[in-house]
Amino acid sequence: METILKNDLILRAARGENIERYPVWLMRQAGRILPEYRAVRSSLSGFKELVETPKYAAEVTIQPVDILGVDAAIIFSDILVVPEAMGLEYQMIEQKGPWFEKTIKSEADLHLAEVDFDIEDRLGYVLEAIKLTNKELNGRVPLIGFAGAPWTIFCYMVEGKGSKTFSESRKMLYTNPTLSHQLLDRITNVTIKYLKAQIKAGAHMLQLFDSWAGILGTDQYREFSLKYIQKIADAINEVPLTIFSKGAINSLEEIALSKCNTIGLDWNMDIAEFRSKIGETRTIQGNLDPCALYSTHTQIESLTNNLLDSFTSKRHIVNLGHGVYPDVDPDKVKTFINTVKQYNIKY
Repeated sequence: METILKNDLILRAARGENIERYPVWLMRQAGRILPEYRAVRSSLSGFKELVETPKYAAEVTIQPVDILGVDAAIIFSDILVVPEAMGLEYQMIEQKGPWFEKTIKSEADLHLAEVDFDIEDRLGYVLEAIKLTNKELNGRVPLIGFAGAPWTIFCYMVEGKGSKTFSESRKMLYTNPTLSHQLLDRITNVTIKYLKAQIKAGAHMLQLFDSWAGILGTDQYREFSLKYIQKIADAINEVPLTIFSKGAINSLEEIALSKCNTIGLDWNMDIAEFRSKIGETRTIQGNLDPCALYSTHTQIESLTNNLLDSFTSKRHIVNLGHGVYPDVDPDKVKTFINTVKQYNIKY
């Protein structure tokens, strides 16, 4: 028997239904800002053990609900579990980030990116964490599942590590577009199966993170990212879907044509301008500058109220314009969240 949600604000906002106040959550809310998270993490061998152990992943997923009072939980995981499931194992190196021993550089490497495998077998730990989290939340708030957008995953599978420019990945778009499309198509097919499995496991909502959208020009973004995002959006119709394409400021109107419910905006994107272009067709998520949370409590209240005052619709989910930074004071985060909760919608 499915648990009835006591707080479904975020789902109603995503669908464009009536809400009594704006829902609020934060990207990276389950993480390093919380001492309780650091306590769990320090008891384990590293980040990957936390991701791959359902009981610990569930525990840190629920912490922000208990401590910060957010209106949704987001499953603690990583976008890189998808390339690993496809056959490219990664390591998370402290202070440096992800590193892949194997990468895709030519057609001869394409076989390394597997497609025909059992999602529940290779990514069962994420699905089990979703089930366990929902059981322990007991309907208090919805649970968000997620995946990386194909272009962002492509970047890591080609480069093998993080980068400011991802020039190797962008070079491949010019020098071998056929291979690029073949790899992107494989990633897309696996991502759809993975997201469907998250829904089956109990995710109430999904978010697609295109973290490296902003390094592509408009035409390349349309050809090598948006095309595949749209394929995913076409396939996901069971739960609300949010698309967050960081930096893709010139492509927002095209993104809004996708079959998604919500468009996430980073802090460089103007909410009023975007709303004027898309009308009431989509919910907007965002977009306070994460650095605003370094301000005083009074300043945070003012900045948050200014953001809320800029809304001309109920179709909003309040968030930061990117993930919360690890050295932000949790009490400042609470001020942001409480300010949103106390705000009276004018519409």
